[in-house]
Amino acid sequence: MKDTKISELRDKSVPELEAIVLAERADLYKARRDLVFRRITDTASLRVRRHNIARVLTLIAEKKRGNA
Repeated sequence: MKDTKISELRDKSVPELEAIVLAERADLYKARRDLVFRRITDTASLRVRRHNIARVLTLIAEKKRGNA
């Protein structure tokens, strides 16, 4: 989900957003594992992934409440 704009995410349905969250969480797990084994040195990518997950979860909550 690199450089995905919030307007593009708002156009997606809840199941599509949930699939994005699953993929982001899997990528976050892999990045954390790679960090432990010193395969990556870019620690900022972990923060970006966490923020992306939070952004998508917020949109899911908004859609389920009916605000979007």
